[in-house]
Amino acid sequence: MDTTNARSAAPQPPAPFIGRSLQRIEDVSLLTGRGQFGDDVGVKPGTLHAAIVRAPHAHALINGIDSTRAEQAPGVRAVLTGDDLAVWSKPFVVGVKASMEMWALARERVRYAGEPVAVVVADTRYLAEDAADLVVVDYTRLEPVTSIDAAIAPDAPVLHDGVGSNIASDRSFRYGDPEAAFARAAHTVELSVRYPRNSCTPIECAVVVADYLSPEEGYDVASNFMGPFSLHTVMALALRVPGHKLRHRTFRDSGGSFGVKHAVFQYAVLMCLASRKAGAPVKWVEDRLEHLGGLTSATSRQSTIRAAVEADGRITALDYDQFDDVGGYLRAPEPATFYRMHGCLTGAYAIPNLAVRNRVVLTNKTPAGLVRGFGGPQVYFALERLMQRISVELGIDPVDLYRRNFIPADAFPYQAAAGALIDSGNYQRALELVASEGRLAELYATRERARAEGRLYGIGFAAIIEPSISNMGYITTVLPKETRAKVGPKNGAIASATVAIDPLGGVNVTIASAPAGQGHRTVCAQVVADVLGVDPDQVAVNVEFDTQKDAWSVAAGNYSSRFAGAVAGTVHLAAMRIRDKLAAIAAPQLGVDAADVVFAGGAVHVKDDPARALPFARMAASPHWAPALLPEGVGLGLRETAFWSAPQLGAPDDDDRVNTSAAYGFAFDVCGVEIDRDTGRVTIDRYVTTHDAGKILNPALADGQIRGAFAQGLGAALMEEFRYGEDGSFQSGTFADYLVPTTCEVPEPQIIHLETPSPFTPLGAKGLGEGNNMSTPPCIGNAVADALGVADIVLPLTPSKVMALIGADEPPPSAAVRQAMPAPAPAAGGKGGKALSARGEVVLAAPPEAVFRVLLDPVALAKVIPGCNALEPAGEHRYRADVSIGVGMIKARYAAEVALSELDPPRSLRLAGSGLSAVGSASGSGLVTLEPADGGTRLRYDYSAEVSGKVAAVGSRMLEGAAKIVLGQLFEQLGREAGGQGALPQASAGERPGLWRRLLALFGVQR
Repeated sequence: MDTTNARSAAPQPPAPFIGRSLQRIEDVSLLTGRGQFGDDVGVKPGTLHAAIVRAPHAHALINGIDSTRAEQAPGVRAVLTGDDLAVWSKPFVVGVKASMEMWALARERVRYAGEPVAVVVADTRYLAEDAADLVVVDYTRLEPVTSIDAAIAPDAPVLHDGVGSNIASDRSFRYGDPEAAFARAAHTVELSVRYPRNSCTPIECAVVVADYLSPEEGYDVASNFMGPFSLHTVMALALRVPGHKLRHRTFRDSGGSFGVKHAVFQYAVLMCLASRKAGAPVKWVEDRLEHLGGLTSATSRQSTIRAAVEADGRITALDYDQFDDVGGYLRAPEPATFYRMHGCLTGAYAIPNLAVRNRVVLTNKTPAGLVRGFGGPQVYFALERLMQRISVELGIDPVDLYRRNFIPADAFPYQAAAGALIDSGNYQRALELVASEGRLAELYATRERARAEGRLYGIGFAAIIEPSISNMGYITTVLPKETRAKVGPKNGAIASATVAIDPLGGVNVTIASAPAGQGHRTVCAQVVADVLGVDPDQVAVNVEFDTQKDAWSVAAGNYSSRFAGAVAGTVHLAAMRIRDKLAAIAAPQLGVDAADVVFAGGAVHVKDDPARALPFARMAASPHWAPALLPEGVGLGLRETAFWSAPQLGAPDDDDRVNTSAAYGFAFDVCGVEIDRDTGRVTIDRYVTTHDAGKILNPALADGQIRGAFAQGLGAALMEEFRYGEDGSFQSGTFADYLVPTTCEVPEPQIIHLETPSPFTPLGAKGLGEGNNMSTPPCIGNAVADALGVADIVLPLTPSKVMALIGADEPPPSAAVRQAMPAPAPAAGGKGGKALSARGEVVLAAPPEAVFRVLLDPVALAKVIPGCNALEPAGEHRYRADVSIGVGMIKARYAAEVALSELDPPRSLRLAGSGLSAVGSASGSGLVTLEPADGGTRLRYDYSAEVSGKVAAVGSRMLEGAAKIVLGQLFEQLGREAGGQGALPQASAGERPGLWRRLLALFGVQR
């Protein structure tokens, strides 16, 4: 009894902060408008502003650039073109041995619509934008390649002559004996899939502030670049300066990244060069159209995957044949999308044999790069769709199929066929949790009930392992071993962190990361507070990265889910060093050995005797004030920097095996979806996601990361895709056509956690910020395939695609309208840009003869054409025109040609036009017929047009609305010039009454 009482009387240690859902430190400043985002941070007096001139064509020769008018425009200080670059810079390095040059600006040739060709620097952004419209670029258009199939065709136009083809890399790998496994297999199941281009759409786009200081000091640049800082080397090499002459700093806050802000590095170099030419600091803030069309994209992949399967469903071999569309250039760090996942291509399964062929393909599209989960969505959409096909073709329940193929729970650490050392896990336990907590039987019952009622309901599964803390040597797997031997081994993932004590006993932490809203400051404060026994409020965390002041390595940055395992773990190591030093200082004062010193509750006390204590702040501050009193053997200073890298991260071996990451989490998802037969809309009925991310550091932040990745994965599954015209024009430049999910479309997923701590990271933590971006697209795809009983699924599963899978005919009213109004022929000279067409009629309060006279009178016609600044005769019924047109955020001044033909006065004529501007080209042709009606004229029009370049990027919804408005303005003015009172537009077939007026109001046009 005495012993029991003594134990109960002893003070219990406080619960650790790690593992608790503490409120985020970051939120107070963000929610009160005191965030420090890139555009919030003050700049030096005299800082200029930049606007980028971008190519309107996907593939074209640059014959010349005339910047004379732009240079003479008000407020303009400099115009940077490709001719300037060779003096101060050189092309970016390429990750494979290929003769390919990518400069910060296009030189001689453009290879994607939106590629930068010039930079205008002026006193304000407004003046820079206005002057950018005055830069005249003479292009000769070349035939583009806009798909993988077109790019690899024998007669395809070659994007880079030095490469010799559009395949920049072709590597094959073989592990085990896949040929024998396929020969012995009872079944071979094969599937071909495509993963689309998509992006991340962070709220904040790119921001760069660059300053050329002097030849001695080099460049100082601040940006919301998120790493990896291996690209600092790429930037320095491109600027032709040593690394110490490129100071790169990040802002404290970043409005999201999700991978895409790695591509800011190209614009950091570009603004450095603009600053050098202008002789002043230069600031550039990216707009949304630039971000969507010109920054980066997830890599599009075309895969054929085969599995050798035993009679019981056990998979003995996989064979991947993969093509990655990397866009117009192989831009660093590509082809990382292929090789980040290379070591774990067998996924969560114990598959001993593997064959892989990877081909990197160049197309006339935006260069690809890091997008959340990079490499994972492409791999798992193929692999998990294949698992669903195996289940269907062999008649095996999906859960049984997973159970038979999962890596055994007692096999960890497990060496995968291609080299991944998967650290820990219990995938079978995850199945049990899904069945029990996820109520799997209830989901099956729901499906049975729905199908009995004739509804389309399906269940999908997906299992993934989520790599985190990338091995910086994985990318060298793209090189043959002979080449790797020449350049030397590359490997590791060094993380660094510094913990310091100030003269008042405060704790300061600096990390080599670049957070974008994840809550890094909060978690680091929790980690250090646990080690030093203080409250997290006593810990200040600095996340403003500075390459000239902070400890860092090429692996620094915020990517590949490295924070929890590497960065927070290294903070823990640095804090432990400070604690050990403080223990050595406190031990003589407490009269005990350092091993008996305990840090808890804001005090430093003796183990098993809390009464013998010193206040933490006073004790920790004393070495600053009395260094002479330090115990023997204890060095000066209270600042410790720790570096860490997992020793398991070796370079690729001679057999091309590589452990691509330090830790591997796990996610197992199941969802139920219902599909509307009439609309093709997919509705998520239930979604359950089970995660094993090792030790969870902050459950609330972990769940926030999961919800965010789930929303992004849902967008990839159902909505998001970059679309390009046949001419390579980008056609998803606004959120009207690039749809992203909102809270209305994203259901609340059920999140289940399983913790199997990693033996390879300091805190046992693994990453989880990317998992659902990998698992959700195949999970939803498998559910739709189950609901419809189809084998082929193409993302995104938009209603139109789903209706095509259902095989339903169009509803009768739509079919009738289409038959009554056949689409007009394409515009003359069209080359595959954004196509527009319309039919309609208006009634003009003037006779046909008066209307026809206006159309033949150049002076009157100039007044009729909307935005016409000038109209000059160029032949019989032919004119040269200067026309300004605005569509949404895009305003352009076109040098146009207008022609009238097929004249049948006063009954009909054809009006045709074509134009070229800095933002693209346009061409159109329309037949106009006139007939008497109620004392006036009934004018009918039937037109088709094509636009390319930046204007096409605003998307079809905005273009079609703008086209109606332009037509309305034209006919309104035509009626007035003919002596009437304007025009009253008549609703065309299928158009709802009042739509015209609503469109005019929407676009701010007054009638």
